[in-house]
Amino acid sequence: MSSPELLLQVLRTQMRAAGVTYKMLAERIAMSESSVKRMFGQQDMSLSRLAQICKAAGVAMEDVLRGAADATPQADALTLTQEKSLLANPHLLLMAICCLGHWTIEQVLETYSLSEPECILLLAELDRLGVIELKPMNRYRLRVSNAFRWLPDGPVQRFFREHAVADYFGGSFDGVGETLLCLPARLSQPSAKELVARIQQLAAELARLHQNDRRLAPQDRDGFTLLVGFRSWEFAAFTALRRGVSSGIVPRALP
Repeated sequence: MSSPELLLQVLRTQMRAAGVTYKMLAERIAMSESSVKRMFGQQDMSLSRLAQICKAAGVAMEDVLRGAADATPQADALTLTQEKSLLANPHLLLMAICCLGHWTIEQVLETYSLSEPECILLLAELDRLGVIELKPMNRYRLRVSNAFRWLPDGPVQRFFREHAVADYFGGSFDGVGETLLCLPARLSQPSAKELVARIQQLAAELARLHQNDRRLAPQDRDGFTLLVGFRSWEFAAFTALRRGVSSGIVPRALP
């Protein structure tokens, strides 16, 4: 679906939600109903005309533009080359994570010891890598979907596993909206697959809430990280206590 087609589809959806028909719109902008239908059908609409229609329909133009951007097909993950490029520059990885959190350049400057020229260069590099689409006034649009995740056992995931996991679990997890669970269970393979599907649904719900809360003021949001792992595993110290295990080596069966 092309960008104009997607934009007008979102506009039509917003108009239906507002209860505005083509006939009602035609009356409000002093056009015939057939002309309005032809304009939508030909997907030929200037920016000023789009603004006029949004105003007449009582629809926020920014909601239409955001809806079209959110509906644009995007990647759920970066490539191996992209992740390696991020790790080659710690500042670039920091800026990428800030962008994934929808930070503005002003928020980055207020929080981290980076200059404005440095931030602009980092944004430009992320644009070159295809992580974001840099726009005027140092604004940007993500080129990854709301379901974005790092490559399984990829460069970034390995980096965080080596350098950030201990720091993450060093917290007490007793703050507002925090929790830590470690729940052992013996499951069949079908049950394990079912639980993985539920975890993926949880990730999608996190993405939805993250998207919705973008409309809130920065001071009304805080940075949260969901770290979920699920695997067939036994603590090595317990494995060493299994019958038939000596010095961590399981004896081979006799012929």
